[in-house]
Amino acid sequence: MSQIGNEGKLTVLLTRLPSPILNEPMKFGIHSLLFSETFLERDLPLLDKAKAMGFDALEIIPFDMDNFPAKLVRQRARDLDLSIYTGIGMPLHANIISPEAAVRAAGVEMSKRLIDLGAECGSLGFAGVTYCGWGYLSGAMRTEEEWKWGVENYRRVAQYAAQAAPGLFLGVETLNRFESHFINTVADGLAFVRDVGQPNVKLHLDTFHLIREEDDFAGSVRASADKLGYVHACENQRGIPGRGLVPWMDFFRALHSVNYQGCVTIESFDPNMANIARLCCIWRKLADSPEQLASEGLRFLREIARAAGYGDF
Repeated sequence: MSQIGNEGKLTVLLTRLPSPILNEPMKFGIHSLLFSETFLERDLPLLDKAKAMGFDALEIIPFDMDNFPAKLVRQRARDLDLSIYTGIGMPLHANIISPEAAVRAAGVEMSKRLIDLGAECGSLGFAGVTYCGWGYLSGAMRTEEEWKWGVENYRRVAQYAAQAAPGLFLGVETLNRFESHFINTVADGLAFVRDVGQPNVKLHLDTFHLIREEDDFAGSVRASADKLGYVHACENQRGIPGRGLVPWMDFFRALHSVNYQGCVTIESFDPNMANIARLCCIWRKLADSPEQLASEGLRFLREIARAAGYGDF
């Protein structure tokens, strides 16, 4: 079209144009569970550690909500210029797709409390298994009733978050079939985000789960497009990124193609932490040390991101 007849037509045309691809540096985070099973006041030095290792963000799981040092986290993160994300794998007693109404209600209330803590500590996003009990397997395919419960209850949570923590997004993480029967694929996750219908609800992708469930690894990222809010970078065996089967270049090229400007957080766990190792089925050492996994993983992912089109670091 050589000319635009009026201002209205120009506005319509411009809204159809794709967003420009930015060549800014990728932001990288590290998961606190790689270094500690808890996050109490004594764990605050993990923020300094993450920053010293070159990370831009730290993801924290406030398992002990009563003793989570939210205000201290906010202050330390501000002093360090470090971004904070919070996450959770909802416990079975707070499962918003449970057939028991009391359990569903407990899940909504626990979610609200976690959102309050996220707001207090300055979290940018609350992501993970935030929409059902982690490890909850009914033994059958997902039902329409479970979907209805999940959508209705998560909408309540999202609406609460919009009021209580307006700068916080909620991340819906797609899980492999061994950890949940509810949302296994990107198509599932996108349908859930669409049905919840709240602008603060985003998709959370994790390469550990994608490689087990998707037919097209990079295509699943491209399908996420503007709904993508958060990313976990995990090797297929939870080890050092770059030493396994994940097609990292394809993955980062797909992220770049959808102009993803959020955080990519390395998530792994230490087999010496008995409780976490049991929950995540980590039965062998994945690196010589947690520090090796974090530092080598960060160096590798930065190189891949740069090669995929993201700016220099």
